[in-house]
Amino acid sequence: MTQVKTAKFTVIKQHICQRIESGEWQQHAKVPSENELAEQFSVSRMTARRALQELTEQGLLIRSQGSGTFVATFKSQSSLLEIRNIADEIQDRGHEYRAEQLILHATSVNEELAILLGIKENDNVFYSEVLHFENNEPIQLEQRYVNCKLVPHYLSQDFAKITPHEYLSSEAPLTEATHEIEAVLAEKEICQLLTIETQIPCLQVKRRTWSSQGVVSLAILTAPGNKYRLGSHLTF
Repeated sequence: MTQVKTAKFTVIKQHICQRIESGEWQQHAKVPSENELAEQFSVSRMTARRALQELTEQGLLIRSQGSGTFVATFKSQSSLLEIRNIADEIQDRGHEYRAEQLILHATSVNEELAILLGIKENDNVFYSEVLHFENNEPIQLEQRYVNCKLVPHYLSQDFAKITPHEYLSSEAPLTEATHEIEAVLAEKEICQLLTIETQIPCLQVKRRTWSSQGVVSLAILTAPGNKYRLGSHLTF
């Protein structure tokens, strides 16, 4: 009986998965480059790239342009949720929308944020906090880190008048996005902003968006679990 030979890119994928599952490569650990994998397994760079790309699409790896490939956060999972402007969502329900801009300044990032944004540790980014309201009730806190090289005028905006999503869509049109979704107990300060008790579970979405030039932003969206849900806008 003829034995079926395993494809080279599958062998590379299995090798990477084994390193992750054994604990040898922890979350955020850097993975060998395409060139290194191609040399190690005596394959073309294209074959190595296919292995890394498929594992990235499965949510096991994160690829940051200019920085390399890293093991993803173990809780992360890709999502096919359509991205909509929260102001449009609320107004489409026939409800009143408004926002309060809480913070808007430049700040430096730690190693984890640098990896997610495809920049160097301690590089400056723009940071904003916006509280979104539906019928005068706080419905979502948006904390967003923005690549200042791709969106240089971010700090000049008034996000009580235009949402960050709407502005970024006009300045750096979206080409790709990933989501991590989990239920959390929010910090006391966030609960106060959302006017909920600390024991109320919240739905938290971590969303990275890309333009053709690279990672544009990382948004952390926190909403009370008893006031907000996902599920009405899906694309396949």
